[in-house]
Amino acid sequence: MAITIRIPTPLQKLTQSRSEVAASGKTVDDLIQDLERQFPGVKERLCDANGRLRRFVNVYVNDEDIRFLKQEATPVKDGDEVSIIPAIAGGQESRCPKR
Repeated sequence: MAITIRIPTPLQKLTQSRSEVAASGKTVDDLIQDLERQFPGVKERLCDANGRLRRFVNVYVNDEDIRFLKQEATPVKDGDEVSIIPAIAGGQESRCPKR
């Protein structure tokens, strides 16, 4: 079973600069395991010490946020597209002059 995984720019150094890779499995967790097998170091960037996705990592299966599905147990099938999207936070307060 081949599923397309979209890799965010910060992780592409671990996937030989590839923005998309193929992985196999029946769940999102299986995909993460397969990614780790192919590209060692990916899992520690995505998951905490308990193997759960880090809170700042968002994963979508066919544009559906897995947080509203079955999280890492979300099923996947051949032809699905999975996007890994790191959350962006922080920054400075706007310094625009008040009118």
